[in-house]
Amino acid sequence: MTNRRDLFPPIEPYRTGTLRLDARHTMYWEQSGNPRGTPALFLHGGPGAGATPVHRRFFDPEHWQIVVFDQRGAGRSTPLGATDDNSPAHLVADIERLRTALGIEKWLVFGGSWGSTLALHYAETHPTHCIGLVLRGIFLCRAEEIEWFLYGVRRVFPEAWRAFSGFLPEAERSDILAAYYRRLLDPDPRIHVPAARAWSIYEGACSTLLPCCRTPRRWRPSARTASRWVWRESKPIFSFVTCFPATAT
Repeated sequence: MTNRRDLFPPIEPYRTGTLRLDARHTMYWEQSGNPRGTPALFLHGGPGAGATPVHRRFFDPEHWQIVVFDQRGAGRSTPLGATDDNSPAHLVADIERLRTALGIEKWLVFGGSWGSTLALHYAETHPTHCIGLVLRGIFLCRAEEIEWFLYGVRRVFPEAWRAFSGFLPEAERSDILAAYYRRLLDPDPRIHVPAARAWSIYEGACSTLLPCCRTPRRWRPSARTASRWVWRESKPIFSFVTCFPATAT
């Protein structure tokens, strides 16, 4: 990703910190770019994917004061993978707490995938604190979108879906969500890691129309893990573990 020419050059934060959110959760945040620039907030996807240095590169560092943070349970925020006290309402309140702590009156909010869902929710809740929204890969967290991801997408990616559903015993394939949910919340890594791998390879394969034979090779035994989840009506409807390769790809 550091060689991509369609993004701004790599930069380092000029300020980093943590923000205590409650008795359980602590948020990691950072600022980069122009300290006197127009504030821009980046919201990562997942949920639970966490932010990376590449996300700073979406913004012109001479114009924008770039604010990046890891949402509850994700990335450098602690505890990693925690789903307790973790809902869209919590995340919206966290964004407001961060805005206040940084002394920012209004900011541009940028989000993709789950980040677009959270950006819309935040803007609806606090419209006066948003200069505007930049959204990509919009996901509205509706039941029909989740149904499409779990079943409908097999019309486009039949091979990936067969591997994804075939990971489960045939008797459990009528409710893929529940079957993966049980495995991914199982404390035994012999159960949750293979399920996480199957889920994440499926998600990666369905995220682009460009075939990528390298996806399975990106897994390493030393991969770190983080929980991810999707909400419906402010409650987690599934949670899974995503493994991130030990080396950047």
